[in-house]
Amino acid sequence: MSFYKPTFLSEWNSIRHEGGYKLLIKKKGWVVLAAFFTFYLIRDSILFLLIPYLAFKGIITCN
Repeated sequence: MSFYKPTFLSEWNSIRHEGGYKLLIKKKGWVVLAAFFTFYLIRDSILFLLIPYLAFKGIITCN
């Protein structure tokens, strides 16, 4: 099954395969680190803040 993959991720993946993470950081700079940080910030906010809040309020249950 094929999923949609943005073009910038395909480009970053090819650079990573070519020379590793050091080359990726060298070519793309802080954009890669900012994207990585933002992804984990959003993911952790959903996992550790939003889901427990909704469970506490009774909006979602474990039935």
